[in-house]
Amino acid sequence: MTTTTSTSAAATATATAFPTNQQHKSLVLKSAILSRLLLLTLILIWRSLLTPYDTSAPLNPNCLEIAKGQNSDSDVVLFPKLASAIENGIVWDSVFFVRVAQCAAYEYEQSYAFLPLLPLFISFLSHTVFAPLVPLFGYRAVLGFSGYFINNVAFVFAAFYFYKLSVIILKDSELALRASILFCFNPASIFYSSIYSESLYALFSFGGLYYLVTGGNTVAVVSFALSGCARSNGVLNAGYFCFQTMHRAYDALFLKKHAFLTIQVLTAGALRCICIFTPFFAFQAYGYYNICLGRDLHEMRPWCKARVPLLYNFIQSHYWGVGFLRYFQLKQLPNFLLASPILSLAVCSIIYYAKSRPEIFFSLGFQASIEEKNSSALLFSLESVPRSNIARLPEKSYSKIQENHNLRQRKHMNRVDPVALPIENDPLAKLGYLSISVLPFILQLGFMAATAFFVMHVQVATRFLSASPPLYWFASHLMVHPGSNRWAYLIWAYSAAYILLGSLLFSNFYPFT
Repeated sequence: MTTTTSTSAAATATATAFPTNQQHKSLVLKSAILSRLLLLTLILIWRSLLTPYDTSAPLNPNCLEIAKGQNSDSDVVLFPKLASAIENGIVWDSVFFVRVAQCAAYEYEQSYAFLPLLPLFISFLSHTVFAPLVPLFGYRAVLGFSGYFINNVAFVFAAFYFYKLSVIILKDSELALRASILFCFNPASIFYSSIYSESLYALFSFGGLYYLVTGGNTVAVVSFALSGCARSNGVLNAGYFCFQTMHRAYDALFLKKHAFLTIQVLTAGALRCICIFTPFFAFQAYGYYNICLGRDLHEMRPWCKARVPLLYNFIQSHYWGVGFLRYFQLKQLPNFLLASPILSLAVCSIIYYAKSRPEIFFSLGFQASIEEKNSSALLFSLESVPRSNIARLPEKSYSKIQENHNLRQRKHMNRVDPVALPIENDPLAKLGYLSISVLPFILQLGFMAATAFFVMHVQVATRFLSASPPLYWFASHLMVHPGSNRWAYLIWAYSAAYILLGSLLFSNFYPFT
């Protein structure tokens, strides 16, 4: 009777939670779409009211190998004014992405800094879905339109995955909703609505993280690998599998006392990380093949002769002056001030977590209680073991695994979306931002923030860190604490100011970030 009653209560709670989460998903999607429409409207307004600082956007020299690309110079279009408006929106790094897509080649050494996923998507859409538009607007304008379309649609899906991920990590749908809406109106929003790689990176990063924490390791690996095809920092997503492997290996070796299983765990983790790194290094090899092979030694570029010839690092250092402490100059003080809000938020979020959960933070999660580790078992323990190895495990370990397996089977029989589960009733859900599940995200944020401050052009930190989940989780956490009105005002004022400033400066070819 008790079992039937609790099953019925759980079913009722799930049924109650499911509509709420469905409403939240709908609200997140609406917010994401509204935010993109707002950004595109602002771009159009600022472009029409102001004269661009740099008027070179419409320039379009022929591809070096004309047979490989199409050139808009010879196009006779039906709507030249609309075509011109689209082409005028191809500014800053967008020029490189569109150029690669247009010419189907990396023509210059510095263009290899822009990874191929976005140009490939742009080229594909321009030759398929939007091909009928070429006679109307011209090829380059259609390329630009494809880029805008891809990134704005990708952002909507990224926001959706971010909400689903946040619910599972924070175990609080209200907190997840607030964080997701903050992401929809984040300070780097202009880059998510322009022809930049941020939207695709966020989509595949958030998607990969969602599948990682729900047990879909294969899909997570593919998503993370694609994020590395969009932006170089996508390879850092391999760190999540390193974190998972470290804890699973500890679980297998010291708790289950099973050496062979430990080797299996380490091997699987290493292979997953290699798969995530492979696309980025394959692209470096492609650059080496095009630039270095077949040349005399005295004609080779300096990086070709290096022991580890990494083209990306050379480009960043040689063309843009990226390097450790190289940006620490008095004349760069305005750029440090521009990046100070996002860096301050990142540092505060890390310090707050470390001070609130020192035993978790400084032990990398090894000092956490069994109950808390079980709340995020897919990251911190062996959730499942291959059947071939079960016979070799001690009897107690086998019973424990079988019990967990039966519990998982009962959960899967309900076929309920993990985001719809009434997890707010879990005592550990009260931890929210301070839960152990947030730890690997905090560690990655710390590494990225340090890199942005000490190595990169610091003003890029605003968009470089904009796809880091802890920033929005921490900001959302601050908003529900005593005196939260002040924090909410500051956070929303910061986002609104950077959205307005970014759309004004960036769209008119003025320096922003």
